[in-house]
Amino acid sequence: MAPDDGTIAAGPLEIPRAELEWRATRSSGPGGQHVNTSSTRIELVWDIPASPSLDETTRRRLLTQLAGRVDSRGRLRVVAQGERSQLRNRGAALARLQELVAHAMVIPRKRRATRPTAAARRARRTAKERRSARKRERRRPEED
Repeated sequence: MAPDDGTIAAGPLEIPRAELEWRATRSSGPGGQHVNTSSTRIELVWDIPASPSLDETTRRRLLTQLAGRVDSRGRLRVVAQGERSQLRNRGAALARLQELVAHAMVIPRKRRATRPTAAARRARRTAKERRSARKRERRRPEED
């Protein structure tokens, strides 16, 4: 997080703070009178399709990778209500957003096909033979 330039680092991306929408509401669950009077639950929304800071490839990748997390309009919503303070919940929501976006931007390496070694093939074959012999010995003897 870089407070001086107004952006948030999320993996290789820089998200301008102006693109984030913050909403504070009352938290659910136990907490007594404190819960009923203070808005500590934080909802952080980022409109991915409307973001001018994303190129089309990045936008498409984020929408595909986060398909289960975005709403019908393509907005990514992160909620934090575990803490008693609004400030800590803001930090938790922001950290969760950064983690989600950074994880979505990771391009997995392609798997290179390999063959089992000769020793591995031999070991597999002997294990199969041992298993087969054990099962053969368990059988009822054949009557001639």
